[in-house]
Amino acid sequence: MNTFFIEFRDPLFGIIIFFVLIFVLAFFSYWWGRYKRKEDYRHLDKFLKQFRSLPSQDELKVLITRGELSEKSWLLLANSYTKNGNYEKSIEIYNELLLVGDKANHRETLFLLGQTYFKAGFLERAKQIFLEILKNNPRTPQALHSLLLVYESMRDYKSALEILEPLDELQKDIKCDSAYLKSLALLNNAALSAEVKSKKLVEIYKQTHQLSYLVFDYLFRVDPKLAWKNFDSSKSELLSDILWHVDKKDLDLDIITKNGYLRELYTARGDVKLATKSSVFEFDVLINLNSNVNATLNFEYICDSCKQIYPFAFTRCSNCHCIDTSKVEFSLAKDYRRDFSEENNSFQ
Repeated sequence: MNTFFIEFRDPLFGIIIFFVLIFVLAFFSYWWGRYKRKEDYRHLDKFLKQFRSLPSQDELKVLITRGELSEKSWLLLANSYTKNGNYEKSIEIYNELLLVGDKANHRETLFLLGQTYFKAGFLERAKQIFLEILKNNPRTPQALHSLLLVYESMRDYKSALEILEPLDELQKDIKCDSAYLKSLALLNNAALSAEVKSKKLVEIYKQTHQLSYLVFDYLFRVDPKLAWKNFDSSKSELLSDILWHVDKKDLDLDIITKNGYLRELYTARGDVKLATKSSVFEFDVLINLNSNVNATLNFEYICDSCKQIYPFAFTRCSNCHCIDTSKVEFSLAKDYRRDFSEENNSFQ
């Protein structure tokens, strides 16, 4: 018995017991941690399942009526749906808020619903909502401008021009909108000939000195001589893509010779040899290549207001709705048309 107690009090035995206790604690701590992580993941999955499927219209009505979320939270949720392109769910939220939400926010919610209808392409519904807002609050510039955009999209330019009068009374700048809508009405008038449209577009441009891209894009396609006659050399860079695509037989060499930018542009295209270098990198590369490589320019368009990038030309930005803010950018690209032409000639 005494021998047992001596061994129990042996320091080596105490050290062994100490390490055994550490191992047992570490073992249970490890498996307890794994168990808790599994429980946490299971709880998280259960929580996320609530959001994997969108609530139905009836469920949405119940959720909004309960008032568990503030109206501002619902508006933020609807806005996120709109940004993600889920207009249907956004519209459902706005409609329910109009029924059970705070009446003090009724006009703002109605305006957001109208904007969502407009983005979704439901132009008639958007028009009715903006008209309802203006019926009770006629001096609302945001609703007036949105209604103008709806009429423009519906190609009802007469009604759109009528909207400019109350906007003018509210001291809003309408000069650019007026010129733009008049130009669109002119271009979409099937009763007028191309010659009449061209002359009237030139008159609008001379009066406003705006919409240069819209005007010269049409003129160079329909009447290049009239376009060169009224060409504004200060707009050369803005019209780079239009000028690049002008047919060689329609070039005015007198104007090109007098303009440094045009000399570089058409030398880069290979039509003339009036420049040996250019401050524009892309032009300089094409001039030095001297048409030995199948290269050309690609164009993209940036809104100078919101910086949105488009692969096509525009006059009114579809993102911020500003007019005449298009800025052209170009880059070098392979000229597939030349390859196609050479391939056709090889078969002849």
